[in-house]
Amino acid sequence: MPSVPAICFVTLGCPKNEVDSDRMAAAVASSAYRLVADPDDADVVVLNTCAFIEAATEESISEALTLTGQWAPARDGRRVVVAGCMPSRYGAELAAAMPEVDAFVPVAEEGMLLSTLESLLDVPACPTQGSTRTPPGPTAYLKVSEGCDRRCAYCTIPTIRGRFVSSPVEAVEAEAGELLAAGARELVLVGQDIAAYGRDLADGTDLAALVGRLDALDGDFRLRLMYVQPDGVTDRLLNAIANSTRVCAYLDIPLQHAAAPVLRAMGRSGSAQSHLELLARVRSVLPDITLRTTVMTGFPGESARDFAELEGFLAEAGFDYVGVFAYSPEEGTRAAALPGQVRSAIRASRAQRLRDAADALGAERAAERVGSVQRVLIEGTDEDGALWGRTCGQAPEVDGITLVDGTAVVGAFANLMIVDAVGYDLVGRVV
Repeated sequence: MPSVPAICFVTLGCPKNEVDSDRMAAAVASSAYRLVADPDDADVVVLNTCAFIEAATEESISEALTLTGQWAPARDGRRVVVAGCMPSRYGAELAAAMPEVDAFVPVAEEGMLLSTLESLLDVPACPTQGSTRTPPGPTAYLKVSEGCDRRCAYCTIPTIRGRFVSSPVEAVEAEAGELLAAGARELVLVGQDIAAYGRDLADGTDLAALVGRLDALDGDFRLRLMYVQPDGVTDRLLNAIANSTRVCAYLDIPLQHAAAPVLRAMGRSGSAQSHLELLARVRSVLPDITLRTTVMTGFPGESARDFAELEGFLAEAGFDYVGVFAYSPEEGTRAAALPGQVRSAIRASRAQRLRDAADALGAERAAERVGSVQRVLIEGTDEDGALWGRTCGQAPEVDGITLVDGTAVVGAFANLMIVDAVGYDLVGRVV
């Protein structure tokens, strides 16, 4: 083992996992160890896993087996640490099934990663008081809460990440300031349920108040809100967005379904009618807003009539982006034991039908932006050296991008005249 062990992080799953990995990486960077980007240069790989659904768990297991079966044996002394959601969900069962993994670090113990590395490497970590995050690119995720108090019948998040806990507003402000000072120009607020922010705080702070605090920070930047549950889209929050100079006119509202019987079975509220009324209220305050949602089809008991109602709702609602998932029966959830399980082939067929419709509508919505001038955050260049970025209506990783015709600076904003749309992507000329 070299005198300065090298640590590499491999992250699977959602943006919340990316924040967790980044915080662990920042701790490593402020220790006697060093960070490397390539596993081939590392002595330890920390695999931060996802286990939200069966497919994600299978991907995590496959990656772990590749590391233990191919990467680690290629050089003496290599170690594999499996962190995150998979050890949180499966615990001792996972450790017994994968003895070749050197250590497991569940979500609740990620702050103790350096102690785990010390025990594996026999090299003192010698941590110092460094940054809480590593230097970001133009966009950085800012996690404002942990866990979830909802009990949706299909969801494993409360089991994996525990009860809902808001991060103290001062800590969120400090981390935001640190990211901005290091070069971030868009902060994306994430959490399992960010609309619940502040409900557990004694000072009366809520998401609208947090937005106001972040809005007052210095610098040329913008804010984006993701994963805002429908009951959290209050008039107070909408007015905070409307009155802000920083917050993108963009909301990601995961509705999951539109048929009331299916929503009740899921442990959620609402109906097609109440959803449409919510969207009308949002658009009355923010006429130019971009809207994303997530829906699930094939939930136990979903009838052909329920599916048709969901399909009709999406056609009427006019979302810019729709994420579609086929229901996955997850071990330990209430939904997995419900009667009326829909056959997997029907789940997949319904999901694909919705995706096709969502793609067609999304392309239409993108084409409507041709001729407008958009403020675009320049993110980088593609493999051909062409610049690309994102408008306020394009969230990182899940929506389209904007291809740039002209000269602009990576990490800065530029005004672009949108001249074309290709699917979800836009093409803009610098003006």
